[in-house]
Amino acid sequence: MSAPWLHIVGIGEDGLDGLTPATRAVVEAAEIIVGGDRHHDLSGAINATRVAWPSPFDALIDQLLEFKGKRVVVLATGDPLWFSVGARIGRAIDSTQIVFHPQLSAFQLASARMGWSLADVETLTVHGRPVEQMVAFIQPDQKLIILTTGAETPEKIAKFLSDRGFGNSKMTVLAAMGGENEQRFDGVADTWNHSVPAFNTLAIDCIAAPNAALLPRVPGLDDSLFQSDGTMTKQEVRAATLAKLMPMRGALLWDIGTGSGSVAIEWMRAARYARAVGIEPRADRRAMAAANALALGSPKLELIDGETPAALDGLDAPDAIFIGGGLSEETFEIAWDKLRPLGRLVANAVTLESEAMLIDLHRKHGGQLAKISVQRAEPVGKLTGWRPFMTVTQWNLVKR
Repeated sequence: MSAPWLHIVGIGEDGLDGLTPATRAVVEAAEIIVGGDRHHDLSGAINATRVAWPSPFDALIDQLLEFKGKRVVVLATGDPLWFSVGARIGRAIDSTQIVFHPQLSAFQLASARMGWSLADVETLTVHGRPVEQMVAFIQPDQKLIILTTGAETPEKIAKFLSDRGFGNSKMTVLAAMGGENEQRFDGVADTWNHSVPAFNTLAIDCIAAPNAALLPRVPGLDDSLFQSDGTMTKQEVRAATLAKLMPMRGALLWDIGTGSGSVAIEWMRAARYARAVGIEPRADRRAMAAANALALGSPKLELIDGETPAALDGLDAPDAIFIGGGLSEETFEIAWDKLRPLGRLVANAVTLESEAMLIDLHRKHGGQLAKISVQRAEPVGKLTGWRPFMTVTQWNLVKR
């Protein structure tokens, strides 16, 4: 086994002085140093070839492999494996060829500045990602530390908080932590008006008003939170459906007949980095699903215009499949064939014809078949009565 040739070094605002002697020696002995302008400035005068991040950034791996055989150092901010470039490189290059040199992360430094236990904080990044991703984590009494994507990010997040009844939330922006130019800006979401440096970390203590929107990550959000034309999977049935789909970290869902996107959105909210593809032939419903995804913190929902089963061609193999529309035996067979081992499939039906199909599929393939009936108390004149929804027949099974 050859010795590692690539060193990925975390560096902070204190530059080379903040590195351990062994790590500093690695940087000073490098023939090639790769990083952003800020990293090069922090690492001082070293006699090495300086290389900027490539554009497009996806070219980084090929560029690094061209340097193999030389003493190569990649500089990153803080901990290279915590929401940083190190993880990306480690997925593409054999880890036996890499040595990681972590520094204190922005999360650790911010937690220390705030006096918060890091174990009790949600650590997030919107750096180079949709800022709306953080919406799913707005909860009463929740503490958040967020790697931002620029000077305007805190203001955007302040608006998200205010719009959802969390305007009293305390916000602190920390910049240049650990350096001689460290800055701190404190305020609350409703009145946030600071101009902050572009490179910053945001700490939030979420404080809910009595009328705040409660958006738990446990499936079963209130129906009123979704734009819909009335065909949406209702709250109680949606919660039961997601329980059978079993959202897991990084897992992919196919939502066939996605409609307003409610199932796919709740799937993505329920587990970190969960992904979803919604297949929906109607443009108006895709537009509603996209708007719902943005509003509820799942901006990466992928929406496909197409009819099943043809629209399933070429999609990545899923970990779970929900069939809420477009049910046919051919769609099931293709979807079931594509489903990964231990994958979960759930199909809901409200018509007699689709129920008959589920009963037949259950007879052929096994699984669980259930009827879900929901009634809600609603006004009847001056009194109150039970108003039933359409009964849902639900079939689910796990691929063994």
